[in-house]
Amino acid sequence: MNEEMLIGKNPVMEALQSGRAINKVVVSDQLNKQTENQLRRAAKKADTIMQVVPKQRLDQMTDGKHQGIIAYVSAYEYVSVQYILQRATEREELPLIMILDEIEDPHNLGAILRTADATGVHGVIIPKRRAVGLTETVAKASAGAIEHIPVARVTNVAKTIDELKKENIWVVGTDEAGSDDYRTLDGETALAIVIGNEGKGVSRLVKDKCDWMVHLPMHGAIPSLNASVASSLLMYEVYRKRYPLGEKR
Repeated sequence: MNEEMLIGKNPVMEALQSGRAINKVVVSDQLNKQTENQLRRAAKKADTIMQVVPKQRLDQMTDGKHQGIIAYVSAYEYVSVQYILQRATEREELPLIMILDEIEDPHNLGAILRTADATGVHGVIIPKRRAVGLTETVAKASAGAIEHIPVARVTNVAKTIDELKKENIWVVGTDEAGSDDYRTLDGETALAIVIGNEGKGVSRLVKDKCDWMVHLPMHGAIPSLNASVASSLLMYEVYRKRYPLGEKR
């Protein structure tokens, strides 16, 4: 399944109003203002990004048949946070969830999904805004894991963390200056691990919601690791603690 393009005013407006997951709305800079404002209101209500581009760009993308409006719709279905929690319950396992705070690189998201599948993570949570969604590039980078790891797309990560805490899940953030070594993570705790943006790290609001922070010791000249590599180390550390050598899953 690939990312799907919706073309024209009526299909895009119907999708926005139906609640379908839309990655982005793109409109021509020559679109009449009344229609543009109507779309902008609908996109805002749907918590979807709207971008204005030169008409020529839309012509190139659609062979000129676009009415000045297109939308990119994820062909992959998102799930609720409750679905992820239920998945852990059904497996009779302590929840292990990855929260990605504004990850922008689709290759990073795909790689994280691939490791999540390998390590028994029950689901991944991403924000709707300022973050990559489930695109074709993500699917390719995940090597098929996108079909097996549930992804929830939420409006407010900080609020979602509060909801997870009510379910007795401890939330661990990552930071270069974290007070705890990542090897202190244990396997007997229900965990949600937060990974920050590739450049900015975990946002201040989300960091303040975390129960504690961990860091990856760095002895080289480069101060940090790629987001997907750091995620993999943390997921496998929990896996190592939950399934010691010689024990079967």
